Amino acid sequence: MKTKNLKLYILLLLFIGSGLLFLVYSIGSHYEYILPKRLIRLATMILVAVAVAYSSLIFQTITNNRILTPAIMGYESVFILIQTILIYIYGDVTFRTITETNNFFIAIGGMLLFSIILYFILFRKGKQNIYLLLLIGIVLGTLFEKVSQFFQIILDPNEFSMLETNLFVSFNKMNTDLLVIGTILTSVALLLLHPFLKYLDVIALGKEHAINLGLDYEKLIRFYMMIICVLVSVSTALVGPIAFLGIMVTNICYELFPTNKHQKMVWYCSAIGCIILFLGQFLVEHVFNFSTTTSIIINFIGGIYFIYLILKSTQKK
Repeated sequence: MKTKNLKLYILLLLFIGSGLLFLVYSIGSHYEYILPKRLIRLATMILVAVAVAYSSLIFQTITNNRILTPAIMGYESVFILIQTILIYIYGDVTFRTITETNNFFIAIGGMLLFSIILYFILFRKGKQNIYLLLLIGIVLGTLFEKVSQFFQIILDPNEFSMLETNLFVSFNKMNTDLLVIGTILTSVALLLLHPFLKYLDVIALGKEHAINLGLDYEKLIRFYMMIICVLVSVSTALVGPIAFLGIMVTNICYELFPTNKHQKMVWYCSAIGCIILFLGQFLVEHVFNFSTTTSIIINFIGGIYFIYLILKSTQKK
């Protein structure tokens, strides 16, 4: 118990310390101008970290697999395809024709529509199989990725550069309107989810055990998948795809806090996600001087960590 409490104190100190480091480091005498902008970026990182942590933890629980994240369902491919088609249609005036708010709603709407179609295909006529859902998501995600590549090939070099800039995760382009909208959507999703977090403790035991213990397994899975869809759509539409963040935060949480209490684990995962994003953005701004992006740093470290997890699971077998 003492060790666990010590870990919690360290996690809390890292969360507060990394947040303050990002906020006040090298702020100088222009704090009245710099601090509000950093606060917006900080709030955005917290929102994204919470959305990724919740969605990844729930997804791994219902699939009973610790190296899967919602990214495998094809949401990021849908986002990339939407951005590619918009730039293909409007060219280099895309983001003067379509405001950031409209682009945000278009991206969320496209990903939600993809989810509705996916669920309709899967859950009609009693075909309720989470692994079939994964398979269909992977196939459609690959299809969308190839279609995106086709359009990217025929884009003008300037338009392609614009697309690449828009697809990289950036907390610098965030505005308060998008942050408020994203916060409202995420808050509603989490409020709806909160009473159902306790059932994840049972679902983690497996489908058969959950059904035997009286849970309406299929109904709960549909509900969790819709919540995951909203959270992933919001985080991706806000800042772009971060493929390995979910894997990192959940597996670090499993290592540091081995518990099956999901009502506690979501908080641990969220705090770990915030620390990773705070430190990643700090490196981007003050070490690399904006010569790279947060997504590149996280995906590089996350990719190495993912390989480590694969090797570790192989050795156990």
